[in-house]
Amino acid sequence: MGIGVVVVLMSYSMTRPFGLYIHWPFCVSKCPYCDFNSHVSNAVDHDQWRTAFVQELDRVFAESKGHRISSIFFGGGTPSLMQAKTVEAILDRAQALWGFTDGVEITLEANPTTVESHTFRDFRQAGVNRLSIGIQSLDEEVLKFLGRAHNMSDARTALELAAKSFDRYSFDLIYARPDQTLAGWEAELREALTLSAGHLSLYQLTIEPGTDFHKRGIAPIDEDLGADMYDLTQEIMEEAGLPAYEISNHAKPGQESRHNLVYWQGDEYIGLGPGAHSRFQNQAIHQIYKPDLWLKAIAEKQSGEQKRRALKMDERIIELILMGMRLREGMSANHFAALTGKTLLDSLDPQGLADMLEMGFVEWADDHLRPTEEGRKCLNGVLEKLVRV
Repeated sequence: MGIGVVVVLMSYSMTRPFGLYIHWPFCVSKCPYCDFNSHVSNAVDHDQWRTAFVQELDRVFAESKGHRISSIFFGGGTPSLMQAKTVEAILDRAQALWGFTDGVEITLEANPTTVESHTFRDFRQAGVNRLSIGIQSLDEEVLKFLGRAHNMSDARTALELAAKSFDRYSFDLIYARPDQTLAGWEAELREALTLSAGHLSLYQLTIEPGTDFHKRGIAPIDEDLGADMYDLTQEIMEEAGLPAYEISNHAKPGQESRHNLVYWQGDEYIGLGPGAHSRFQNQAIHQIYKPDLWLKAIAEKQSGEQKRRALKMDERIIELILMGMRLREGMSANHFAALTGKTLLDSLDPQGLADMLEMGFVEWADDHLRPTEEGRKCLNGVLEKLVRV
């Protein structure tokens, strides 16, 4: 790739959305289905964590000058266990370093058990303008099965308080659970719509290796029933005006998670905190996984970074295809070319693309290659055909 192309790509990337992810690794308890980097701790030194995050912001800014932050996401773990003044310190420092774009989206994940009357108000005053709440089910017994620390009263209180402090909030539900019926899921989903503010994340339960569910031998739901639940979900959400803009995420127009779109559209982001990762200047950058070792490294070496490597162009292309095809709108050929210097058409398996077009699993629309409704139902199989290995 010539110098001229490099300059063009760098200039283009600086005009695109740029995200910041902050990972808070602590939870009240570990859910049996969770395979995230989350830990239960009875003692957290909030002052030490606040200092460490601000130090990391200063360090990574040196190589990312010229960008402006379009979205920030506090994930975890349970970020609503953070002190509001820690969130405020991170946001103040990030704004002083990079600056924020107009309408910057700042999301914080919250669990209903960590909510008190002042909690959401304090986060709002700290600068958060969007919540993502881990409800997971509207059934009391299912909450117990999922190992959730909250009950439905907690969930409703959290949603009521969110509505008072935030114009934008979302919540998660897990479906395709063992013993769940199609009628039961329909009733639960329709109830969720009465509580929604315009965005719902709806995930099918997967039994991940290493989780407590996996160790206990919990079996996944019948595949055909899971497919029926997926179809029903699309039908109900379309009817309600919250179509799927991504495989598991539904929103009214304009209510999409702009931070998650940074990932799915292949834009650049920096992740800080234990186990967080970044995609920046065609590099994969990973932070130290264990919370205690992450803190120690920052104190002793002034860096929480564990490793980084340059992404080979073939890796980058595959990643862009895998992420972009999760979106309802698919991948923009122009955006793909700007990110890679290559054409999308030449980067796909030609026979696989021809087969998928003929079978009606993908389609070209304007400059986008996107999955059709039928293609989204079997997306993994479609991707296997499209990706040139």
